[in-house]
Amino acid sequence: MAVVVGMIMVILDSTVLNVALPKFLQEFHSTLSVVQWTFTGYTLALSAVIPLAGWMIDRFGARRVFLATIVLFTAGSVLCAMAQTIEQLIIFRIVQGLGGGMVTPIGMAVIYRLAPPNKIGAVMGVLGIPILIAPAIGPVLSGWLIDYVSWQWIFLINLPIGVLAVVLGMKFLPVFPPGHAPKLDRVGMFLAPVAFSMLAFGLNEGGTDWTSSRTIIGLAIGIVALIGFIVVELRHKQPLLELRVFRSPDFTKGILLLWLVQIAMFGVLVLFPVYLQTVRGYSPMDTGLIMLAQAVGSIVFTPIGGRLFDKIGARPLALVGLTAVSSALFWLSQVSLDTELLILLIPLFMIGCGMGLIMMALNTHVLNSAPRRLISRVTSLTTAAQHVVTSFAVAGLTGFLAFRTNGGMANVPPENVASAYGDAFLITAILALIGLVLSFTLRKPRIDADSSALEFQSQ
Repeated sequence: MAVVVGMIMVILDSTVLNVALPKFLQEFHSTLSVVQWTFTGYTLALSAVIPLAGWMIDRFGARRVFLATIVLFTAGSVLCAMAQTIEQLIIFRIVQGLGGGMVTPIGMAVIYRLAPPNKIGAVMGVLGIPILIAPAIGPVLSGWLIDYVSWQWIFLINLPIGVLAVVLGMKFLPVFPPGHAPKLDRVGMFLAPVAFSMLAFGLNEGGTDWTSSRTIIGLAIGIVALIGFIVVELRHKQPLLELRVFRSPDFTKGILLLWLVQIAMFGVLVLFPVYLQTVRGYSPMDTGLIMLAQAVGSIVFTPIGGRLFDKIGARPLALVGLTAVSSALFWLSQVSLDTELLILLIPLFMIGCGMGLIMMALNTHVLNSAPRRLISRVTSLTTAAQHVVTSFAVAGLTGFLAFRTNGGMANVPPENVASAYGDAFLITAILALIGLVLSFTLRKPRIDADSSALEFQSQ
């Protein structure tokens, strides 16, 4: 319960913001390519501090770090509610991300340590149920607050949740003694956020003009920093992110598949609410209710996926789930101004069902593919990578929309804007289809990964 409440708060904040993006466009008189940085800046901040989670656990203990990050996240939420400009909101969202980044990897590491090895899939599936409450409640809550209260309350709602999370954590969170904290990888800590943020910036700018100096400089700095980060991490005895785990084919295929699923999921979660409000004219409240279809599908199928994972592994679940997701995304790519609401709800529900089968199963598959003694560092790696891929996906897709609408949507015919969104959904559908093909290569790894051929300590 202590872990779940904290994770719900962080996830709730992301899903609440998706419905609010069109409101920010109006409130701050900005463009989608700028406003999306309230999402991208947040996810990049998450990815910047997530790699520190393993070191922080070893240095200070999981309980202390978990509570401290929840306090910082809650404080950042209050600051966001006080923002007067879009620039201030982006900065305060980064503060939120710095606070919330470690909540998920530390929470998953704690749960994974406590779960019996033969029940990991079922436990992670149960863990997924309350976590999926946030995506279900988030859009509806956001729409109601924006329509009937004010947009500031989509951030202030985190204050009572944060207080509850701290109280529960102080009372119930198990005390794991700190381990041996290695020397902090300061070079890696500097290169990682530079690489991730500049690549996301370059992708976002490239949607408007791939030949502009901002695009070229952003991508060049990002690529150089990323190469430097990889070299440093592979040579460091105690790296910030344990990249050597990619030597496991099971881990590599699993996390690549997870990245493709993340892109497909957030392509819908971020872009579809904007489409519903700016193109179809739905209110924020109506948009939240429509997006509920996806959350309901996830809630129904996540526990099923968790139980089936223990029996049949990740491959059958990925095949079925990605078939549903890719089909639904191809369906959404045909959206038009006169598409009936029911035709929009069905693919959303299909995507939720597919994601419910896939997400926790793939996360558990990836964790099972790594040495158990390194689980705190592997959860940091996988969570950081997912947030980075998500930020790239959002920046790239919003940049693509800016390109398709010549930099803005104000003076573009509605049918052309609808077509641009359809093309964006088509891109995510193709990526989901690639994931479907890749899922055929998955195999069930041994749970006792400590006996794996990956002997990191000796290297």
